[in-house]
Amino acid sequence: MKTLYFSAGNSLYEIKEEKGGWVMTEKPAPNVLLCLAADPDNPGRLYGGTFDDGLFISDDGGGTWEPAGAGITHNRVMSLAVSPTENIHGYRVVWAGTEPSGLFRSEDGGRTWTDCPALLDLPSKSTWSFPPRPETHHVRFIEPDIHDAERIFAGIELGGVMRSEDKGRSFEDRKPGSQHDSHTLATHPEVTGRVYEAAGGGYAESFDSGSTWETFNDGLDPYSYLVGIAADSGNADITIVSAAKSPMTAYKPSNAETILMRRENGGRWERVHEGLPDPDGSAIFSLASDRVAAGVFYALNNTGFYISRDSGETWNKVNVEWPGHLKDKGVNWMTLV
Repeated sequence: MKTLYFSAGNSLYEIKEEKGGWVMTEKPAPNVLLCLAADPDNPGRLYGGTFDDGLFISDDGGGTWEPAGAGITHNRVMSLAVSPTENIHGYRVVWAGTEPSGLFRSEDGGRTWTDCPALLDLPSKSTWSFPPRPETHHVRFIEPDIHDAERIFAGIELGGVMRSEDKGRSFEDRKPGSQHDSHTLATHPEVTGRVYEAAGGGYAESFDSGSTWETFNDGLDPYSYLVGIAADSGNADITIVSAAKSPMTAYKPSNAETILMRRENGGRWERVHEGLPDPDGSAIFSLASDRVAAGVFYALNNTGFYISRDSGETWNKVNVEWPGHLKDKGVNWMTLV
């Protein structure tokens, strides 16, 4: 059975697969949760990051929350990731990214945290800047490599993709061909070396674990502002992205105009239509691929919850009790357990 968690407004939402369908539940949150992560080894264990109040932890699927332990030195927690490979002291290793840019690691379920200061020693750091708050920047996405416990990628908004080959003790600077306005990263569960990036300037991909990159934007224009990304767990050459024309039409439902795009076998990006909402008023989708069921994708935005079972070619809106007030709110983050 699958469970998805997402945040919108001041609430956390759980969508659980049950016999005969899906059931959606709204739960309180300690504040607006900008990012979420779940520990698959500990059912109900969630981590939630806020803009000014730090990191919170729940052990009952979001029913109650407690502040995380000491060691994260910034209160704006913008990204989270639970390691797919490392389990220490009964908990998966968890990573947190902050604004201003910082990367922190916990090996004890969030009770204590260790800084990874080498991230800030990179030559490109002087150029990092987030346009809405140009005096700062942040770690927008963290992607541990499922094929190598030593390797982790940090996407800086706006700065680029940084790679560590030693669990964050040192970092390599962004590579040519990657995108600097990094939003989302993904690795493939079955194919070593594949890394995918959705960014403000389009799409980039690596076939050698981030050593070299190439941008592939053929077919995206004018929807070249990308946010969400997911790759088919059964076919590393099928990718979907959530796309807008600009940040102004991506996040706020009242101004939104977003679509899903699909790419297969190195070809052009093609727009996906069937089963999806009209672009006008449809905010950017959060995306996930099913790591077990090949060809299955999940998408969430202010209009509802959608599933594709044919590698993203067609979609169906899931019949869940969707609160009316969500139509005016963007989905901040989705995590799949």
